[in-house]
Amino acid sequence: MRRLGLNMNPWLTLIAAIVCEVIGTSNLKLSDGFTELLPSVLVLVFYVASFYLFSLALREIDFSVAYAVWSGLGTALIAALGFIFFKDPVTLERLFWLVCIIAGVVGLHLTGSVH
Repeated sequence: MRRLGLNMNPWLTLIAAIVCEVIGTSNLKLSDGFTELLPSVLVLVFYVASFYLFSLALREIDFSVAYAVWSGLGTALIAALGFIFFKDPVTLERLFWLVCIIAGVVGLHLTGSVH
């Protein structure tokens, strides 16, 4: 981000990448197999933004930690949105495994380093 004149915290950049990925994935569901124009376009826009921001975060966050956080939190957020907006079934087993994902992400964050 420094080349663009921005001095953003790499963790905030990673969070922004995750949010973009979650928005893109939510629109993937809404695109109905890419038959709906607006959600289909939003999938592409948000996925490109997500990968761009993720690449910036990787400049300063260890790859293994950054990817685990990106995929883990993305998975947990998508599951939560599925429960809330897409009426996916909520079970104790699913909630338990989501808690495990979040605990793993927190553990990786606590043991990761920023260059």
